[in-house]
Amino acid sequence: MSGRTTVRQAVFDLLRDRGIDTVFGNPGSTELPFLDRWPSDFRYVLGLQEASVIGMADGYARAAGRCAFVNLHSAAGVGHALGNVFTAYRNQAPMVITAGQQARSLLPNLPFLGATEAAAFPRPYVKFSIEPARAEDVPAAIAQAHRIALRKPWGPTFVSIPSDDWAAPCWPVPMREMAEDSGPDPALLARAALQLAAAKNPVLVVGPEVDQGGAGPALVALAEHIGAKILTSPFASRIAFPEDHPLFGGFLAAAPQAVSEALAPHDLVLVVGAPVFTFHVVGDAAIFREGPPIIQLTTDAEAAASAPAGLSILGSLRLAIPALHALLPKGDRAPPAPRIRPAPPPPADPIPAAWLLSRLHAAMPAGTVLVEEAPSHRPAMHAQMPMRDWGGFFTMASGGLGYGLPGAVGVALARPGTRVVCLIGDGSMMYSPQALWTAVQEKLPLAVIVIDNAGYGAMRSFSQVLQVRDVPGIDLPGLDFVSLARGMGCPGVLVTKPEELDGALAQTMAHPGPMLVQVVVDAAVPTLYHRH
Repeated sequence: MSGRTTVRQAVFDLLRDRGIDTVFGNPGSTELPFLDRWPSDFRYVLGLQEASVIGMADGYARAAGRCAFVNLHSAAGVGHALGNVFTAYRNQAPMVITAGQQARSLLPNLPFLGATEAAAFPRPYVKFSIEPARAEDVPAAIAQAHRIALRKPWGPTFVSIPSDDWAAPCWPVPMREMAEDSGPDPALLARAALQLAAAKNPVLVVGPEVDQGGAGPALVALAEHIGAKILTSPFASRIAFPEDHPLFGGFLAAAPQAVSEALAPHDLVLVVGAPVFTFHVVGDAAIFREGPPIIQLTTDAEAAASAPAGLSILGSLRLAIPALHALLPKGDRAPPAPRIRPAPPPPADPIPAAWLLSRLHAAMPAGTVLVEEAPSHRPAMHAQMPMRDWGGFFTMASGGLGYGLPGAVGVALARPGTRVVCLIGDGSMMYSPQALWTAVQEKLPLAVIVIDNAGYGAMRSFSQVLQVRDVPGIDLPGLDFVSLARGMGCPGVLVTKPEELDGALAQTMAHPGPMLVQVVVDAAVPTLYHRH
């Protein structure tokens, strides 16, 4: 180990050793000692509000498949970020979040910008949180946070750093290696293989861990070997299976009765890379009481422990899926009938959202990555925009708005030269619009498609499902997203007629930097869940 250095130098050397050359941040006075004389081999990505900073880091980490590094302002700055910290936790996005803190000598007197119990502030939605007891322990704490962020399941970690710690002397942190994946229990896999081999009509429910773990091709091979129908788990935040594959059977709704009815005809359910199951509305989950046996493969111990029924097998999907495949005899099941995809509706005035989505899908160049935050239009998106490419689709797993636009900026930063489309609702767009400014500064090829139905469409739908009336706070008249974008240097165009749409979409797909298209659509209430 080399000789003594400063905390600041040790941290930058640590980041270099671990291949981190980008810092996402929004600076304040307590961060200035870290930012002083910024090294030329690091990129600093500025977000204009801390929630945007976390969203960008989240998209970057998920698209790059590696840990992001974040530097936030103390106290209220961390508070601003917490909504997207929660989303990053649910998204299983690996990142080390650092935040400034007032100087240690001031802390006993409740100083301005001092964070009381700083490490407790982001809990429980970080995997690890600490304010080191000594300045010299800061680099080791960041190294530990980095290792924990990348331990499956991935997620955010947090380190609070008093402003005068950066100049303190310390020893550099030695490089350490840690196994990325752990294998599943072979005996449990053997049990699962016996049950699968004996099943006459199994079904696979697959989720976002498959794409996250790089296990997509192995899953396709397993599914083809079994010859079973494939369903995507409720609220999957990434592509879970190629949606144009003959075995793909559609999407499970996040409703207990709908899930139970979809799975009841089968004699075995194999859940791969998803919880058992994610619900959004109340109802009778008969699947856990009288349904077929359930086997779950997951890297997420919390999801496994919370499963109400079945056999859960913990371990890397990259290792578990091929191991299970090798144990299975070749089946002779007849393949399920191909899924019939609904045709797009014809153009109309006002523009139907489903028609907009079908035209957007046709306009997107090959290899385009889609980032979505338009919850009320997700069923129409599933119907009109089949996802095919691993790593080609991202949304938020938390249900908290404000992720989509900064997440898309982060994805574009992680995939230089790749066209990224952010599909976002008008309500969602207002949570983190300032991320457009960062996209402009970074000259990102980002197309932002705002679906403008003048309100919170999901709330309109839930009002019908729950049979409530006269709910305030749902309508959003008078929002001008084109002017908002232009105010941050981003060109934009407003589409109100169907004949204007294709030209606007072609223009934004060809634009070298960010561009926004605001599409006014029919405000008819979408159907998210049917009442039973």
